[in-house]
Amino acid sequence: MNKPLAAIHHIAIICSDYERSRHFYTTILGLQVIREVYRQERQSYKLDLAIGDHYVIELFSFPSPPPRPSRPEACGLRHLAFCVSNMEEAIRHLNHHHIETEPIRVDEYTGRRFTFFTDPDGLPLELYEA
Repeated sequence: MNKPLAAIHHIAIICSDYERSRHFYTTILGLQVIREVYRQERQSYKLDLAIGDHYVIELFSFPSPPPRPSRPEACGLRHLAFCVSNMEEAIRHLNHHHIETEPIRVDEYTGRRFTFFTDPDGLPLELYEA
């Protein structure tokens, strides 16, 4: 019997300030824009973003979205993790853009290093060293 799931297709993020989040995900994190549309009937932008050849994030704007708890230990989606090959270089890049990172931790099961930071809306993001 075939398993119905093949891969994660994308992650959808609703932001409070579209231009600020667009800048963060494209300019600072370096995700590539696949397509950007403005949906007049919803007063909403939809920005499709990729890492390399992989479509990964849909960034949405909506008028006055309700707040949601987003701390790493809040109930629900815990965080979004990005794979990096050089932890120090990735942290320097974020810090250069005035983005604070937590101290580096080591995964007790894999021995891999990781750290957390947040997007402009406080969404917890992780760097996980490959």
